[in-house]
Amino acid sequence: MKPGRRPEPEASTLPLLRGARPSDRVLRFFREHLRHVKGEFRGQKIQPQRWVARDVIKPLFDTQTRDKRRQYRTCYVEIPRKNAKSTIAAGIGLYLLYYDDEPGAEIVSAAADRAQAAIVFDIAREMVESDPYLSKVTQVYRRELVVPSTGSKYQVISSEAYSKHGMNLHAAIIDEVHAHQDGGELWNVLTKGMGSRRQPLTFAITTAGYDRTEASLCWSLHEHARQVNNGTIDDPSFLGVIYGADLEADWKDPKIWAQANPGLGTTLKREYLEQECRRAQDMPAYEHEFRRFHLNQWTQSAVAWIPMAKWDRGAPPVDPEALRGRVCYGGLDLSATTDLSALVLVFPDEAGGYDVLPFVWCPREGIKIRSQRDHAPYDLWARQGFMTATEGDVVDYDAIRSEIQTLAQRYDIREIAYDRWNATHLVTQLQADGANPIAFGQGYQSMSGPSKGFETLVREGKLRHGGHPVLRWCVGNTVIEEDGQKNIKPSKKRSTERIDVAVALIMALGRAMLQAGPSVYETRGALIL
Repeated sequence: MKPGRRPEPEASTLPLLRGARPSDRVLRFFREHLRHVKGEFRGQKIQPQRWVARDVIKPLFDTQTRDKRRQYRTCYVEIPRKNAKSTIAAGIGLYLLYYDDEPGAEIVSAAADRAQAAIVFDIAREMVESDPYLSKVTQVYRRELVVPSTGSKYQVISSEAYSKHGMNLHAAIIDEVHAHQDGGELWNVLTKGMGSRRQPLTFAITTAGYDRTEASLCWSLHEHARQVNNGTIDDPSFLGVIYGADLEADWKDPKIWAQANPGLGTTLKREYLEQECRRAQDMPAYEHEFRRFHLNQWTQSAVAWIPMAKWDRGAPPVDPEALRGRVCYGGLDLSATTDLSALVLVFPDEAGGYDVLPFVWCPREGIKIRSQRDHAPYDLWARQGFMTATEGDVVDYDAIRSEIQTLAQRYDIREIAYDRWNATHLVTQLQADGANPIAFGQGYQSMSGPSKGFETLVREGKLRHGGHPVLRWCVGNTVIEEDGQKNIKPSKKRSTERIDVAVALIMALGRAMLQAGPSVYETRGALIL
C-alpha cells in the first residue's frame, strides 16, 4: 500500500438524491452529507443559509440550456470574509465530484499559491471523512480525493500555470482571486482545459482587491460581473454574485455591515465586526483593510501604514546614557551603495514596552544628492547628529563596523538581526568581533509577526523612540503588503521613499519579542488580522 493511502473503499454507491429541480438535489446533498469542520458549528450538519440557496445554488444549478445542461460556466462570488465562502466552495466541489453525472470528472482547487488552494480542499476532505457514505466510496489522500467507481478525482494544484496545460477539467474551484498576480494566466489555462466537458464549471470566490487596473484578473471579473448584472454586457454563461458596501457608504454604520455581510449573525459575529471597526478608527491605516475585507470595498492600496499622530505619541526623549548595561536587540539593514544603512537597538522593559535607539549612516555624496534632488533634509539630519556622513560616495562598512563595536561596549547587545542581502562580508567581520548576528528573512513568514507587533506597540504608545527624525520619516514612508493568509510585511517596492530604518526596527523587535516568550501579536487575539 502506498504511503498515505487508505485501503480500497467498499463496493458501495451513494444513495439517490431526489428533488424536483437540480438545486433541490444540491441542497439535499449539503444537508444530508456535509458537516461543518471548523469553529463552533464543527460536527453539525450544514444548512445552507438563505442567501446561499437564493443567490448561488438555485440560479447556478437551475438555469439550464435547452438540452438540460447548466447554462452558467463561470460563477464568480465576491463577498467579505467570514461569510463561509470556503465552506460553500468545498460543498459545491464535492457535489460536482459525486453527483454531477460526469464520469471521470477532474476537479481542482487552485489559488495564487498552493497553501491558499489547500484551504478549500482541506475543508472538503474533512467533510468526506466525516460522512459514512462519502468515505465508503472514496480513496482519501492528503491532497487528493479519488472515486474509483466513476474514475473521478478532486485534487489541489500549485499555482504554476505552465504545468497545467493538457488538463481535462470538469470544474475548477479558484480561491481568493484578488491575490492572483499572474495577470490571469492560471485562470486562462484552467478554463481552456474544459473544452471537452459537457457542462464544466469555474467557481471563483474572493474578497475585494485593490488593483483597479486592466492587469488585475479580479478587477476584470468584478467589472464583468457588474456589467452583466446591470445589463450592459450580455453573457449568459456568467453568474456574478457580489455583496459589498458602496464606497460612499458610512463604513462605521452597523446597517452597512449587514448589507455587505449576508452571514452576519451566523458565520460572522457582530461583536467581531465591532471590534475590528474600533481598531480601524483607532489605527486609520487599518481602515482600508477593514473596508476591503469586511465590507468588500475596492480601496486603494498605497496608503501609509502608521499614522504620524499615533507614532508621535512615542516621542518623549530617550536618554542613551540611562540605557547603559541594559539588554537590547539590534536590527541591521544595509544599503548597496549610496543610500541609507541603519542599526536600530530596542531595549525591552518589564511592562512590555521598548526604548529605541536608531543609528543611521549615509555616504557624504548621497547626503548631497538626496538633499538637492528629493528635498529630504539629509544634510540637516547629519548636522544635527541624527545621521552619520561616511567618507566617500559608497557605503563605508568599516565605519559601520567600528560604530557597532563601540555600541557593544556600551550596551548589552544580545543579538543583531540582519537582512541577508548584501551583508555577508560585514556579518563575517561582526562574528569575528564576538557579536551574535542572526539572519532575518524579509518574507511574510519572518516579517508578519514582528510587523503586527510593531503596529500594536505604536497603537498602545509602548514604543519610545524619542522622535528621531530619520526613523520618523522612514515610518511615514512605509506601506505594507499582504498575502492571502493575512500576513503582512513592509513593502520596499510599493513605498515611495526609503524605509530602511523602519525595517531595521521591525527586525530588532522580532528578535526581542521572540526572546521574551509569547509576543503581543500571538497573545492578543483581538488584534490578529
